[in-house]
Amino acid sequence: MSDPAFNGWDESAAAWLAAQGDHGDYGRQYVLDAPMLARVRGRGFAMALDVGCGEGRFCRLLRQQGITTVGIDPTEMLIARARVLDPGGDYRIGRAEAIDIADGAFDLVVSYLSLIDIADLDGAAAKMIAALRPGGTLLIANLNSFSTAGQPDGWTEGEDGKARYAIDNYLEERAIWVGWRGIHIQNWHRPLSRYMTLFLNHGLQLCHFSEPAPTGGDPETAARYRRVPYFHIMEWQKPFG
Repeated sequence: MSDPAFNGWDESAAAWLAAQGDHGDYGRQYVLDAPMLARVRGRGFAMALDVGCGEGRFCRLLRQQGITTVGIDPTEMLIARARVLDPGGDYRIGRAEAIDIADGAFDLVVSYLSLIDIADLDGAAAKMIAALRPGGTLLIANLNSFSTAGQPDGWTEGEDGKARYAIDNYLEERAIWVGWRGIHIQNWHRPLSRYMTLFLNHGLQLCHFSEPAPTGGDPETAARYRRVPYFHIMEWQKPFG
């Protein structure tokens, strides 16, 4: 198990903030935000926990929907920025696997591209599920497992000059160091069955699964995304009984 205290986030926080800007990167703006908010809007959620909230961008979007939101993240610089951008919000330094919150406190728990950063997935999942009230919703945006299986090389150019994305060692769960725009962090590749089995074993019910398509932005980026979609969205419900 890799040391969660050294995963590159503290060292990469400033570069992350610069890359995200005011509205988030391409994947957030043009792929994930709209369908993630569509899973939330108008459903009567009152209390949300955003696990791995970073600089609080999605917390702010949830609060715009009238949802009281708590954001947790272990990276102090990102939490500090969240507090500056949203002084009325509730942002706390903490790890997913050590959430210090009463059981059943939330009707919505969100993991927006944070499961891939968590070394102790089992511990984090148990805490996230415990934080949900019976009947509550766990909403996840995650990197597709076939995408993470192609890292860290990602796109490469073949002998014919065409760009290709090579997938390898799909079934091997492993930590991967990835880098872009001055960011150098540790992600985790896990086969999709790892996530599905984990949540099913906790008794959750899968209510939604989608692989959203891009809805705008740079056409070349959108075309490449359609060749190898990076994201999926899952919604799980905690049983009442």
